[in-house]
Amino acid sequence: MIYILQEYSGSLIKGAATTMVIAIVCTLLGCVIGFAVGLLQTTEPHKNSGPVKRGLLKAVKLVLTAYVEIFRGTPMMLQAAFIFYGMAQLFNINLGMWSAAFIIVSINTGAYMAETVRGGILSVDPGQSEGARAIGMTHFQTMAHIILPQALRNIMPQIGNNLIINIKDTCVLSIIGTVELFFTFRSISGALYMYFEAATVTMAIYFILTFACSRILRAVENR
Repeated sequence: MIYILQEYSGSLIKGAATTMVIAIVCTLLGCVIGFAVGLLQTTEPHKNSGPVKRGLLKAVKLVLTAYVEIFRGTPMMLQAAFIFYGMAQLFNINLGMWSAAFIIVSINTGAYMAETVRGGILSVDPGQSEGARAIGMTHFQTMAHIILPQALRNIMPQIGNNLIINIKDTCVLSIIGTVELFFTFRSISGALYMYFEAATVTMAIYFILTFACSRILRAVENR
């Protein structure tokens, strides 16, 4: 293990950095997707809305529900292969390492965050929404000033949990050639035939990354 750290420390640091960049960026993008989808899923048509608007909203909700269920119900490794190779085969779009990684993990995270946001919004007392509408606030104003600030407090732990999960789950991107930490482990163990030693070092690095992030996020939650 000392030999691996001496000879391959640069590759391990680079792989860990790639893992962290993908995890952080995709968690943020996933939160944006999740908030947008969650808000639309909890939007109810106005009482004066016509049948066209009601039908359109229902269709949008149906599409978003399908998106959430499909991406929550299938492994991200298969999603990565489906998107990366499917884009090349069907649309002749050859995604680069970073583009593919950001798209795949962000979409997957967005599906989980959508359910988290929806649950967070529904956890707020409905009487507050009714009170906001009673004093003339629009749906947007109600969400922005009344519901979302309380929902955000409730879903903060899940946002942190998604970051921890993404740090570990970026390893599935090795299937499409993304050079992150797990890909580096495979390269080192394949070159040296030191699987146990390389796995031990890699697990220690993953633990350091997740433990440090969990402590930081816990402090943010408490604040």
